[in-house]
Amino acid sequence: MKTTRRTFLKKSGAALASTALLSQMPLNMLAAGLAREKLSFGFQVWTIRKDIISDFAVTLKKMADLGYSEVEMCSPLGYSMAGFKPLNDMSGTEMKKIIEDAGLRCTSSHFTGVELRNSLDNRIEWATQIGMKQMVQSMPSLPRNPTLDDWRKTAQELNQIGEKTKAAGIQMVYHNHHFEFEEIEGKLIYDLLLEELDPDLVKMQFQVAVIDKGFKAKDYFRKHPGRFISAHLADYSTELEKQVPVGQGIVDWKDLFEASKTGGVKNYFVEMDPDTFEGSAKYLMEV
Repeated sequence: MKTTRRTFLKKSGAALASTALLSQMPLNMLAAGLAREKLSFGFQVWTIRKDIISDFAVTLKKMADLGYSEVEMCSPLGYSMAGFKPLNDMSGTEMKKIIEDAGLRCTSSHFTGVELRNSLDNRIEWATQIGMKQMVQSMPSLPRNPTLDDWRKTAQELNQIGEKTKAAGIQMVYHNHHFEFEEIEGKLIYDLLLEELDPDLVKMQFQVAVIDKGFKAKDYFRKHPGRFISAHLADYSTELEKQVPVGQGIVDWKDLFEASKTGGVKNYFVEMDPDTFEGSAKYLMEV
């Protein structure tokens, strides 16, 4: 489109007006607005699954009222044996409306390795209906007492699954538990997964709770730039020897969030006992 002198002056005037308006706003208001845009915090439903299943809409609203803006689901199909089966009666479209009516958004969900292997097309359709951008394998399908080769095979399978989700516009993600931070034949399982998983097809969701084993999320974020897309937040008290609300334990959260920029993290989900959610939300809203 050709820019005339009149349109140039009109655009310049609008820009100057916006600048003047911003200059009149208190700095603390500007800082608060930028911080709110920068970090958005959600929660994982696993630890409050009984409430979620009992009254989905009411529980979501309670969490939103605490200050959370995102919810990470557990796939009702894969987690049916854990009690999520009743939620499988609604379509992804119906679930999306309930989530949004509560004032939340859902960009991610956990899936089991078995359902991703056997029902991938169905789960991609469900995730697409909700508007998810991430599908997270949270429980790999492995034989009892797996070998390093078994772990390599599950990583290769997830790469193939990641090709299909990518074609649908969804990022495949791997979520760790504590057992990936154990060694087999002198090799840390988590390090093996980072070697075997395709950085483009499968991103990582880091479980901060492994700090109780001495592994720090910030170290992995800095050592492996761009490999991560989300994180599960948890804090730990060495004095009490248990998890505590975010900000009340040994995690250096300021440094973690700084390191997460290098790691590529876009989403943060609190996953701890229900009594930690309120205190965690209060802390995170001030970050």
